[in-house]
Amino acid sequence: MPQQRAATQVRGTERSAARRAELIAIGRKLFADTSYDALSMDDIARHAQVAKGLIYYYFRSKRGYYLAIVRDSVADLVTSAAGGRGLPAVERVHRTIDGYLRYAETHQAAYRTIVSGGVGFDAEVHAIRDGVREAIVATIAEGAYGRGEIAPLARMGLLSWVCGVEGATLDWIDRPGLSRDTMRELLVKTLGGALRAIEELDPAHPAPPAARRDG
Repeated sequence: MPQQRAATQVRGTERSAARRAELIAIGRKLFADTSYDALSMDDIARHAQVAKGLIYYYFRSKRGYYLAIVRDSVADLVTSAAGGRGLPAVERVHRTIDGYLRYAETHQAAYRTIVSGGVGFDAEVHAIRDGVREAIVATIAEGAYGRGEIAPLARMGLLSWVCGVEGATLDWIDRPGLSRDTMRELLVKTLGGALRAIEELDPAHPAPPAARRDG
């Protein structure tokens, strides 16, 4: 009997996790296509084809639901972009950019939710998004400089590049015309320009040789 109860609890937990993941997947698309304020809990429940109480059960509120969606999407994006830690520096930078673009291309609704959907000026949502940018900056810095901790000027240079990548990637998935390979090479070239500008203003952060060749 104890084993049966344990097995039943495991199955219940798995079903609950699957249900929660299903609701998050639905929410990614809803919040990518419609602003946060324009969606009511009744709208969400109707699209999800569930009782409104089920969403409250898992997420407590609309804001809790939205934050869960953003966190889940962010974790996937950072994982996709931060791979290849054992690769040489130049290959790792290429792998990071390719992973970022691949995620945006194959999870368009989630990417839009991370970058452009949202709760106005909700500080917690903005902190989550800032965390994504800082994670990408650190990953690029490790590939370019061999370390994640860099001086303020270098960080700002890379952050400016990341913010530009966000806007360009949104346009790319909305108006597909370039292949992912071409888009990746374009972003690599613009990163090379950012790294050279950083070196010019702060010689303590020299651009890798590959970045000089990209010029």
